[in-house]
Amino acid sequence: MGCSFSFESAMTNVSIPVRHIDYNHNLPMYITDLDYVPTGNFHGKMVVSMRPVPYNKVPIAVQATSRFPSVHGTPIHTGDPSRIGIKDIDKPDFLDPSRIKNWEAPVFWACGVTPQSIAMTSKPGPMITHSPGHMFICDPKDEDLAVL
Repeated sequence: MGCSFSFESAMTNVSIPVRHIDYNHNLPMYITDLDYVPTGNFHGKMVVSMRPVPYNKVPIAVQATSRFPSVHGTPIHTGDPSRIGIKDIDKPDFLDPSRIKNWEAPVFWACGVTPQSIAMTSKPGPMITHSPGHMFICDPKDEDLAVL
């Protein structure tokens, strides 16, 4: 499924700050009210990660991250978190909150923690997956995953 951490170097390369890196905490993740299409017994909601992005840099963030479609690519939503079912932006379902400053928009990307959310809903037998904020690491470099 890839990991959105893979496109963060692309964001920093175009001078977009990445709050959780700058403040040495993990990024917030939220269970949305967006349903995935059921497959067999598996069903559930999309999980998103959020990064605050300065309003004037949102188009640049979209462009920079869209180069990485196999690791979540372009954001799925920008702005009002309630539009995707997030009730309290200060209380993520997973990991640490990030303060959104007056000149920033919350920007949301699909998240690789979605399988955990689906497993919690579907309750399959034993399932091997990663833990939020602790990704599988492999040989390809971030730029190896870019399409442009």
